[in-house]
Amino acid sequence: MACLAQPTRPGAGHGPWSPLTIMDLFNQGVGVEQELTTVRGLTERHWQEIRHHHNLLQRAIAWDGSQPVLLLERCWLRLGCIPLHGLASRLPPDSSHEAPELVRYRQLRARGVPGWQAEQLCWDDYGAAACREALQRYWQARERGNHGWTLERYLDLIREYRHRFASEQPRPLPLLVLARQQQRQAGEVHQLHWLCPGADGSGGSMRHTCP
Repeated sequence: MACLAQPTRPGAGHGPWSPLTIMDLFNQGVGVEQELTTVRGLTERHWQEIRHHHNLLQRAIAWDGSQPVLLLERCWLRLGCIPLHGLASRLPPDSSHEAPELVRYRQLRARGVPGWQAEQLCWDDYGAAACREALQRYWQARERGNHGWTLERYLDLIREYRHRFASEQPRPLPLLVLARQQQRQAGEVHQLHWLCPGADGSGGSMRHTCP
């Protein structure tokens, strides 16, 4: 895993938070790359359950959001299945990065607006209190860690699933291998794999996608 320089949390031991400082640090972001590994340790019973849900997916007539998503808890090798429309409730994505105040600030900075002016425009549009709250939620989410499970990644999964449902035969089944809870700060991510179990009873093919 490669990680860029991580900024110190603003205001920690340095007096009141400076909104401009926080905004500038937020705009820099932190890039994280992680090599995802192949799913290992699945038992024959797991593959029987996977093939069952995969067969149901093949028989689905139309896309309706109830298509299955498999969740694997890696510590206990516990495999579960939920409908896609229940995924956000079972695994809430981190949307702090997509707060309107922060999206607006990034757009202004991308257009070349100076940081202080972009900040002032955001304050004019949303109010200083709302901007500070959005930044605080963002930094709190960063401190807690989100295993790479952001709103963008959640929406990407839905888009890719719908595309594959309509265009691929056999339709691949998504499997999310959940990161260990104690590894939030270590940057361990939820891994997304697309499974096509073999008709002969074998594990079949599998590919993974990066967050």
